[in-house]
Amino acid sequence: MILVPVKNLVDAKQRLSPILSPQQRFALAQAMCEDVLQALAHWQSRPAVAVVTNDSFARDLAARFNFEVVADDNSGETSAIEMATAVCRKRGADSTLVVPADIPLIDKSELQKIVDSAPSGGAVLVPDAAGRGTNAAWRAPGDLFPLRFGNDSFLPHLAAAKATGLPCVVLELPGIARDVDRPEDLRELAAASGERRSQKLVRSWNLGGRIQA
Repeated sequence: MILVPVKNLVDAKQRLSPILSPQQRFALAQAMCEDVLQALAHWQSRPAVAVVTNDSFARDLAARFNFEVVADDNSGETSAIEMATAVCRKRGADSTLVVPADIPLIDKSELQKIVDSAPSGGAVLVPDAAGRGTNAAWRAPGDLFPLRFGNDSFLPHLAAAKATGLPCVVLELPGIARDVDRPEDLRELAAASGERRSQKLVRSWNLGGRIQA
């Protein structure tokens, strides 16, 4: 099963506050969430998708794409994924793939690469562009090791995966690797090819010189 944790979007992207207003950050978080769920919807051979959230916008989006919603108790992304993973295992899911809702350049071809590279037992990890965070994590079985999200989650996840003694594949996937947390990420999002909702939104703001090179 694919799990997409979505925190309360109205409070999202605080690190962009030097350059974006609260209203702009909220709109961007909504647009990125839609881009990610749209990419999953276009992936025809995908596993089932569950959006782990209590955010009303994310719940409505999930309904539009016929994705399941797993209610989040607002105690944080890590605990939400632990809870959702337990739900998956209780249902007998063979694997889990966790992707965040702020990687708008994700596409179905990269998602398929994760599945194609996945061992029958083991893990696939996709680091962020800086090599510090984890932007996708495949586990088989679905609770093979606990996930602990944060700015420096990749190396701990890699160590935890290797400690299981099962294969761990690390993939460099540029679309999935590109999350949007810093002002300079906005420039790269706008400059990337494509016409995703978040890209159109950022381009419409004409941020220009407000983003330092």
